[in-house]
Amino acid sequence: MATTKTPRPKTLREGSARKRAAILSAARELFLTGGFDRSSVDAVAARAEVSKRTVYDYFGDKQTLLRAVVDSIGQSLITTIRRTLDDTLAGVAEAADLEDALVAFAMRIATGMLDSGEYATLQRLVRAESRHLPDGGEQFMADTPDEALAERLAAFADAGLLSVPDARLAADQFTALTFSVALNRLGSANAAEDPRVRPLVVEGVRTFLRAYRPA
Repeated sequence: MATTKTPRPKTLREGSARKRAAILSAARELFLTGGFDRSSVDAVAARAEVSKRTVYDYFGDKQTLLRAVVDSIGQSLITTIRRTLDDTLAGVAEAADLEDALVAFAMRIATGMLDSGEYATLQRLVRAESRHLPDGGEQFMADTPDEALAERLAAFADAGLLSVPDARLAADQFTALTFSVALNRLGSANAAEDPRVRPLVVEGVRTFLRAYRPA
């Protein structure tokens, strides 16, 4: 009876992943230093050490490549936010602990993510190349923190700690009451550089909880 051999993993798939990462890294550097219009696909291919055809095979055109670069940075920030949510909010089981936990989450984001190179890069690309992005790139900046936070607020609602009819709206309002207030008042929500951010965050969290605590 013939035995069936287990097929070996295809090295091409691993190579393709590496090529994709190399193309994204090369495009990111060129878009940041030279701008979208002055960065050619030939230059991206040369820096990534792949053929021009490979760039087109992976991304289709330069505008799609820009979107992929912005999306990859956004996904990296989402990973940071999810890790911060786990570190600060995962163990909350009592309503009395929510204020401290939400303040801790907001301050970690304000001192970590908003002070990170990844966030600064996302801002630079979206602002400089907005005309080449859907909706001017606004959804990349808006959706990065709120989707992950909405999931956690929905979990708190399921546990009876909050009353949240619309989790995404609640996340938007949390952001508006904390980071957006700091941006409007101070021009920055970076708590690592400005100690005035924390009192605004604390009061924003308290206002949020007054609105969303169960009756």
